[in-house]
Amino acid sequence: MSKKIPHRLYLTEDQMPKQWYNLRADMKEQAAPILNPGTLQPATVEELYPVFCEKLAQQEMDHTTRYIDIPEEVQEFYKMYRPSPLIRAYNLEKALGTPAKIYFKFEGNNTSGSHKLNSAIPQAYYAKEQGLTSLTTETGAGQWGTALAEACSYYNLPLTVFMVKVSYEQKPFRKSVMQTFGADIIPSPSETTQVGRMILSKDPNTGGSLGCAISEAVEKAVTTPNCRYVLGSVLNQVLLHQSIIGLESKIAMEMLDEYPDIIIGCAGGGSNLGGLIAPFMQDKLLGKANPRIIAVEPASCPSFTRGKYAYDFCDTGKVTPLAKMYTLGSSFMPSANHAGGLRYHGMSPILSKLYDDGYMEAVAVEQTKVFEAAVFFAKQETILPAPESAHAIRAAIDEALKCKETGEAKTILFGLTGTGYFDMTAYNAYLNGSMSDYVPSDADLQRGFDQLPKIPDIQ
Repeated sequence: MSKKIPHRLYLTEDQMPKQWYNLRADMKEQAAPILNPGTLQPATVEELYPVFCEKLAQQEMDHTTRYIDIPEEVQEFYKMYRPSPLIRAYNLEKALGTPAKIYFKFEGNNTSGSHKLNSAIPQAYYAKEQGLTSLTTETGAGQWGTALAEACSYYNLPLTVFMVKVSYEQKPFRKSVMQTFGADIIPSPSETTQVGRMILSKDPNTGGSLGCAISEAVEKAVTTPNCRYVLGSVLNQVLLHQSIIGLESKIAMEMLDEYPDIIIGCAGGGSNLGGLIAPFMQDKLLGKANPRIIAVEPASCPSFTRGKYAYDFCDTGKVTPLAKMYTLGSSFMPSANHAGGLRYHGMSPILSKLYDDGYMEAVAVEQTKVFEAAVFFAKQETILPAPESAHAIRAAIDEALKCKETGEAKTILFGLTGTGYFDMTAYNAYLNGSMSDYVPSDADLQRGFDQLPKIPDIQ
């Protein structure tokens, strides 16, 4: 009889990675450089210093250093909630009647309820190390804002969070958690910034977007002495920090003598997906293995599956550097009925390049199907997943059902990015039947594409 694989596998503290993995060091071709919004020329690291703290700007531009040491103080902070468990979803497998083996990496075992703390800690650490006296950021569903509020509280750094207005109104308890850790929360767009006032003058009733909130946070940072802006997804530095997820996952699977055939992650800006797949994508790039890698995004914000691969601003106010990425246009606003998170208009430049080069796949799913999967999973595995995480669950279930049809016993790994306890308004909408799906028309998307900046392709 084969050895029984445990439901949950935790690494010891000694087994935790001591370095982050920089996926760019093994990419066959690098993503196109970010551009200075003023000159439209490739940005230098020094040009990023007014916006980002220096160590983070250096990590943002580093595409040659394969492994970067995790500062000892950050390692100690990680040990308060890491390593996170790798879980075998036995009950889900049984309920589906599938021969597939389903594993998930659960990142919800911390007060922020998500993987976001993995990058919030080093970003706050490097800011404190530099002697900065405050930070600004944006948040959509609230997970990043919560995580950064925790980290800034630990390092005694004042934090201003611009929260997408529709989320600010839908998730009051996310606000309360951020405020518990001392953060100042402002619904975005707001009257507190020039760009916020501009956006409101055009559409006073807008529910906002991450692009709007980013614009406000950047403006606040560059107009406040000794303050910098930090971001929870999309950026190269964030994917670097989140590689802790994939590194732990790979170590745990090796201990079980397992290797995933299929790796699935939800995709909004790319932080969770990029972190989960990092060491497995390394194997793929180096020809050591060939797992299928699937990005799952909402049908209402389909940057991978229906976006354009082009240079675009990372914010609605067009003050940030431009990145070549899969984008719906920086002016794109998700529908107000969109409750599942993952609402950013673009995608990580690293992941965009890998997707464009054919190293990974993408699927888009409607939110009612996402919540159907979330409820089904919760009943089997007793974890209420965040709506974002449930996108990956939806695809994992679909792949497991394909295995049931073919009889193939594939090994599936997906990322459970966090818990859904602050998303009960959305769960209520699904459970009482008032949730609806919105899929933008080609004409809806074309309005965003028409406003993409006209920039010659830069190799």
